[in-house]
Amino acid sequence: MRQFAITLFAGILGGFIALAGMYFWNHNSATDKDSIAARFVNVAPSTAVGPPTFDFKDAARRVTPAVVHISTSSAAAANSPLQYFFPNSEEIPYGQGTGSGVIYTQDGYIITNNHVVENAQKIEVTLLDNRKFDARVIGRDEKTDLAVIKIEAANLPVLEIANSDQAEIGEWVLAVGNPLDLNSTVTAGIISAKGRSLQLLPDRDAIEAFIQTDAAVNPGNSGGALVDAQGRLLGINTAIATQTGMFQGYSFAIPVNLVVRIVDDIIQYGKYQRAFLGVEIYPLNAQVARELGVKISQGVVIDRVVDGGSAQYAGILPQDIILKVNDRVVTDVPELTEMVGRAKVGDTLNLTVLREGKEINLPVSMRASSK
Repeated sequence: MRQFAITLFAGILGGFIALAGMYFWNHNSATDKDSIAARFVNVAPSTAVGPPTFDFKDAARRVTPAVVHISTSSAAAANSPLQYFFPNSEEIPYGQGTGSGVIYTQDGYIITNNHVVENAQKIEVTLLDNRKFDARVIGRDEKTDLAVIKIEAANLPVLEIANSDQAEIGEWVLAVGNPLDLNSTVTAGIISAKGRSLQLLPDRDAIEAFIQTDAAVNPGNSGGALVDAQGRLLGINTAIATQTGMFQGYSFAIPVNLVVRIVDDIIQYGKYQRAFLGVEIYPLNAQVARELGVKISQGVVIDRVVDGGSAQYAGILPQDIILKVNDRVVTDVPELTEMVGRAKVGDTLNLTVLREGKEINLPVSMRASSK
């Protein structure tokens, strides 16, 4: 009997030890699993940057009806609309050209580039629905490469206007136009830079402050739309950087805030009524800053003040450095020329300038050019 009791007790004790061991093993295993699970949660999977999850279908659907195909014919091939893309080519068809345009008003005013229509004797506009119209030139401005043409139509589709000042580098954009006679073509890219000058336009007082993008643009896109991801008009496609005549990575558009200022003048007056600051300027950089003894390296330096100009009446002096216009920072010459170009005769621009180490504010009443 005693032996049986000992054997029973040993069996119970062994079972208890076995159960305890299983409990602790399971408990420790669960803890390990929880720790591993926690580590998996804390270590995120690969987050390689890829395309955005949205697409551009809605934007493209909204924009394409408002972009038109423009065909021109003229008596001379000089200054053909394709000269910006084929400056040394003899293969441009004599007296013929194509480009794009953006419908600006429902009653038929259309924005395009000056170089698309400047020598045209006949202009034909084709809408997305294949309706064709003869067009006439309302006005042109060589120094911004903008023009307005008009067709006799009603209830045309128009685009919402974006604010190009608020557009940011890295932002998605679409280029819509008619490259290489391929009607209604949409390409996508991002804004690569702003305030870019290419020195394409004639005269020292030309206004160049292009939006640079990597959206594919080719001959025939000139005058077409650059829009944001919501389909709002951001600029007018104008030129490409190329050694071949075809797209090689970068395209350039006139910002819409400048476009609207000029186009509204052309529609109302037949020409752009430009206000002039009346200065000769050059960009501030590190070397110039050392020569002038200043501790900043961005801005625009006044080289000479023109007699009778807006700047002279406001008290601006040579070697003043323009830092801001209406509280918007100025870093280079193209930014300043665009800001000034958007001003109307009679407007007051508040300039912040650096003079003898001190910042001063000068209100400048904008006067018309004496030219």
